[in-house]
Amino acid sequence: MIHNIKFRAFVYENESVDEIKQAILNILPEAEIETEEAEGLLEDKILILTGTISKKRFTKTFFKTLLESTDLDKLNDDLERKMDDKGNWFLRFDKTSALDEKWIILDKGDAIHLKVKIAAFPAKKQIAIDKVREAILGA
Repeated sequence: MIHNIKFRAFVYENESVDEIKQAILNILPEAEIETEEAEGLLEDKILILTGTISKKRFTKTFFKTLLESTDLDKLNDDLERKMDDKGNWFLRFDKTSALDEKWIILDKGDAIHLKVKIAAFPAKKQIAIDKVREAILGA
């Protein structure tokens, strides 16, 4: 059902890189995290943690845990606005909660960003929404 999951998180100077990496691993245990340095608007140092999960067994485990660990009504209600025309589902998880192994979905703010590519043919928004909704309602 999921082709791949791309993730990204920003680590600011006042945050621990190790803690943010652990927060990512609490959501995506198999993640291989790459680090890139960037500079903020005020010339502060920012690290960008990124990676992609594409093995089917790992994406299935993620989706199963997502359905067990989050508010299914919120997932279902947000599907229309968090899915793009190509079947990419955008999710944000609170970094602090993820560190405590809690999956709290955010609509904005500092978060672990996921871009979940739904396996839909053809790759259209409504087909992807229908597949995810069916899985949510069946959970």
